[in-house]
Amino acid sequence: MTKKNTSGLVFEESDVVDAAEVSDEFANAEDAPAVALNEEDEIEESLPPAVDYLDPTLFKEIRTVTREDLDSSVEQTQVPVDIKDQYFRSISEISENQVLTGRVIGMNDKDILIDIGFKSEGLIDRSEFPVNALPQIGDQIEVYLEYLEDRNGNLVLSREKAEFMSRWRDIREFYEKEKIFTCKIMRRIKGGMIVDIDGLQGFLPGSQIDVRPIKDFDQYLDQDLEVRVVKLNEARKNIVVSHKVIIEDSLKEKREELLADMEIGQIMEGRVKNITDFGVFIDLGGIDGLLHITDLSWGRVNHPSEVVKLDETLSIKIIDYDKEKQRVSLGLKQLMPHPWEDVEENYPIGSNVKGKIVSLTNYGAFVELEAGVEGLIHVSEMSWTHHIKNASEIYSIGEEIKAEVLAIDTDDRKISLGVKQLEPDPWDEIEEKFMVGSLQKGKVINITQFGVFVELEEGIEGLIHVSDLSWTKVVRHPKEMVQKEEDVEVRILEISREKRRIALGLKQVADDPWEELMKKFETGKEITGEIIRILEKGIILQLEDDVEGIVPFGGRSKNNRKEVLTKFSTGDSLTGHVMEVKPNDKKVIIFIEELADEINTGSKKDEVTEFLNKQDEPASEKIELPDQLTEGSNEEKEPK
Repeated sequence: MTKKNTSGLVFEESDVVDAAEVSDEFANAEDAPAVALNEEDEIEESLPPAVDYLDPTLFKEIRTVTREDLDSSVEQTQVPVDIKDQYFRSISEISENQVLTGRVIGMNDKDILIDIGFKSEGLIDRSEFPVNALPQIGDQIEVYLEYLEDRNGNLVLSREKAEFMSRWRDIREFYEKEKIFTCKIMRRIKGGMIVDIDGLQGFLPGSQIDVRPIKDFDQYLDQDLEVRVVKLNEARKNIVVSHKVIIEDSLKEKREELLADMEIGQIMEGRVKNITDFGVFIDLGGIDGLLHITDLSWGRVNHPSEVVKLDETLSIKIIDYDKEKQRVSLGLKQLMPHPWEDVEENYPIGSNVKGKIVSLTNYGAFVELEAGVEGLIHVSEMSWTHHIKNASEIYSIGEEIKAEVLAIDTDDRKISLGVKQLEPDPWDEIEEKFMVGSLQKGKVINITQFGVFVELEEGIEGLIHVSDLSWTKVVRHPKEMVQKEEDVEVRILEISREKRRIALGLKQVADDPWEELMKKFETGKEITGEIIRILEKGIILQLEDDVEGIVPFGGRSKNNRKEVLTKFSTGDSLTGHVMEVKPNDKKVIIFIEELADEINTGSKKDEVTEFLNKQDEPASEKIELPDQLTEGSNEEKEPK
């Protein structure tokens, strides 16, 4: 009698050694040692040498039998085919995680017993079968082998997993053979729909439902739909299906026929299939063509949705196509004449036109007169009086305005427009309105290092140069005299209509006081002032009537000047005598005897002192002094 072990080897029963007999033989041996089990440290020493009690020829005839050996032996004995198949199935290798065919051999309240040709029967929980569809004894069913042996030593099988694997096998076949089958749409999720494929769930992306965009996904719920598997993930058991590929396959022949008859310049009708930022896709009845945003209109188009609508039927022109890549370029504006053909007749120079602002830049505004015809209003043509730095200061996108056509360049397709030309130029009558020498009132609108801008009326400005702010005060910055937004009275000094400039004077509002000041600061007169600055070439004093006096250092060396400078500080008072008055420089030259002792030597000091002591009568307006004494009185230099 033969026996089969778990490895598939076949033995004769006479060849099997009885383990009990071997044990008894060893127990009856005369020299078998008595070993105390509790003396583990002496076991190894007490054991006798190993004795081979087995017959060396016992397993001589045992060998591994292959499938080829069985095939040859069966063929020689001419075993019937059905018996041979049954025999081969009985010795087939069995491993976990595979689908097998088993026979129901029994059942109890909890499990169903299945024979799969293994050394033990497998168990399937009754809950895996419908209550009203339990199998009968002897039925052949497919099962999934989960474990060869669980903790209780049982063979564990699953009917549900076998059914899943069977369905997955079908899905794999559908995918490999590109078969079309029907599924049911169950529910909607982000990005698409979940479908039921004979108990398995698959994903139908929204973009794969139809060749045209779907507006309402809910209309497909609980509907049957023909699909094809387009992607399969074995590891994750994910299924992706598509209905769109079926439609595209049906349109393939029609597309090839359409491309074969297509010609550039041909006018066709199509349906707006999709609208994007860069253009519109048109369904031509089998093939899609692209209507680019630049070919929608001769005018500006911010977005294609401004011109066309979804599902709208359009007449379009074929402007290019590629049969190999199956790409078609379409045009809509090409069906209309170019608007620049009649621009000179429609917009003659000097005429007034209306348009819409379509673009703003720092140098001007673009105005659309009609689709495809635009003109530019330069910032210099926006106002007669205001200096505009950016067109956005006065205009906004979409605003409707009027303008005058100034020039047309048909070759470059440019039109120059002006807005200020719609109103009279206020500078045409500026000389009559603001006569030279007249007094005017205005508001300070800007102060710069070189002067003050005064607005005489809206848009008409004049400049007060820093030299025209005061007769007597040395103005180092105009903000010492006026403040922004201050109302001032000025005199018109000069007007240039060509350059659009008006020169104003603030000091000219009053008479020049220097004639009286020269009498007040007569030569030789003793005066006192406060030090406001100490320079390398002299000391500046603040005198009466906003007049500044200067005590020059003359020709003293730099080292000696530094010694002198350390003796004086801003705010100190100094008293001296007037040597000279210089109205053009707004300065009074002052001699200080004490300082002269430090500065001058010899005859230079004596000459000045002698002259001052001889003054019995009023001194003249000017005294001739040595050049070295007054050197530097005509220029001031701020300390760095």
